[in-house]
Amino acid sequence: AMNILITSGGTSEKIDQVRSITNHSTGQLGKMIAEHCLSEGAYVTLLTTTKAVKPDPHENLTIKIIEDTEQLLTAMEGLVPAHDVLIHSMAVSDYKPVYMVGFEEVLASSDLTEFLEKSNSESKISSADDYQVLFLKKNPKIIGKVKEWNPNIRLIGFKLLVGVSKEDLLAAAKASLEKNQAELIVANDLTEISSGQHHAYLLGANTVTEAFSKEEIAEQLLSHIQKGDSS
Repeated sequence: AMNILITSGGTSEKIDQVRSITNHSTGQLGKMIAEHCLSEGAYVTLLTTTKAVKPDPHENLTIKIIEDTEQLLTAMEGLVPAHDVLIHSMAVSDYKPVYMVGFEEVLASSDLTEFLEKSNSESKISSADDYQVLFLKKNPKIIGKVKEWNPNIRLIGFKLLVGVSKEDLLAAAKASLEKNQAELIVANDLTEISSGQHHAYLLGANTVTEAFSKEEIAEQLLSHIQKGDSS
């Protein structure tokens, strides 16, 4: 049986002890993909968040919970080598908070880079200022490291853009496919995702298929995995 690693939901990056930057991914698609894989006898590790929806308990299902990109990186580095397939549907935050500070203090500074060296030590940042400035730093792209950890893993990535043409969406998917040595990229546009519909293109090296719901995406991913599984 195949060992499939699925990431789902959305990361949350702490600003201080009481505030975070999160994204709104529900984990619904990852849950459905996991259920499809389990129903075909695969072993599934689901790497997800506290808030994301999850499948019912299953003897072949292991759930691991992470919160932010750093934890995700550590968990994946440990898990990727032990799996045959990675379906990386989690919405990973592109940025993490570095430092939050009052606007007046920023204006008074002669060198803005000083703020990039700092981090908030107080457990709750003061709310005295009318305006606060939040410095963010780019997170490492985890999908780019997957093949270093396991050159043989079959990688399925996701590309989410907002309000772009089909051409631009497919071009972005193709770039991601090549750069990350993925086998398939599921490309979707936020404007075409709602509770009832989820329009996506599944782009492989020489193929593009289309899906119109989360159910269809999960079915097509499963049949793609099964087709290529020669074991």
